[in-house]
Amino acid sequence: MVCGDINWRYTMHDIRRINLEENILDENDHIAEHINEHMSMHGVLVVNEMGAPGVGKTTSIKNIISNLKEVEPKIRPYVIEGDIESDIDTKHLTELGIDAYQINTFGACHLDAPLIDHQLDHMHMDLDLAEGQRGILFIENIGNLVCPAEFSIGEHVKMLISTVTEGSDKPYKYPLAFEKADIIILSKVDLIPYLDFDEDFYMKGVRALNKDVPVFKVSGKTGEGYKEVAQWLAKKAMALNPKEHAELHAHMHDHDHHHDHDHHHDHDH
Repeated sequence: MVCGDINWRYTMHDIRRINLEENILDENDHIAEHINEHMSMHGVLVVNEMGAPGVGKTTSIKNIISNLKEVEPKIRPYVIEGDIESDIDTKHLTELGIDAYQINTFGACHLDAPLIDHQLDHMHMDLDLAEGQRGILFIENIGNLVCPAEFSIGEHVKMLISTVTEGSDKPYKYPLAFEKADIIILSKVDLIPYLDFDEDFYMKGVRALNKDVPVFKVSGKTGEGYKEVAQWLAKKAMALNPKEHAELHAHMHDHDHHHDHDHHHDHDH
C-alpha cells in the first residue's frame, strides 16, 4: 500500500515486533489493574503525574500536598519520584517530612506498571489508614510528553502538568497526553505578561482533544491555584470506598476459584 511517498510494506519482522509490543502492553495493563485494585482497597488514590522536564512537576506536588493539609487533613500523601538518574527531588521531599521514594530508570523514558509494582512491594509503604482516612500516592513520571501517556501504571487519575513557558502549541504537537489527561495544570501563569503565550489558542487545542477535562491555572511562585487542585484531588480520594472494593475483590476471587474448581472437576471426568 502506498500513501504519498511512504511505502507501507510490513515484513514478518515488523509483524512479530508489533505482536511483541502488544503483549508487553497487555502484561503492563494486567499489572496496572492489580495495582489500582490493591490501592483502592486501601483507600489510596493513585495519581500519575506527567509532563515535560522543567514544567514544575515536583513543585506542583509540594504545593498540592501543602494545600491538602488545610483542605482535607484526613488525607495522607505519599510520593514516588521517577527519574532517569539522581534522587535530588526525593531528598528534598523527604526533608519536608513527606513520605517519598525513588525510582531510577537509567535511560528508560517512562515508568511502567511492573516498575511501580516492584517498588510498592519493597518500599514498606504504611497503608494502614485510620477509619475515614484516605491517601493520595503521587507518582511523578519521567519528564516526557510522549511515552508516559501510553503506559498505565495503576493510576486513578492522569494529571498533566503543562506550562506557559513551553508555548501554546503543545496540545497540537503532543495530543495523546492532553487527550488522556483527567486533570490539566497550566503552571507558571505569573509569567504570562512576559511571554507570547496565546491562551485562547492553547485552550482551543485542549478542548478539541478533551472536551471536559478541568484545567487549573497555577503559579509555583505565588501558590495561586493549587488550593483548587488540592480540593479536586481530595474529593476524588475521599470518594474511594475501600470496603466496597474489598468486597468486590473477594467476590471475584471466589468466582475465579469456583470456575477453576469446576473446570478441573469436568476435566477429571
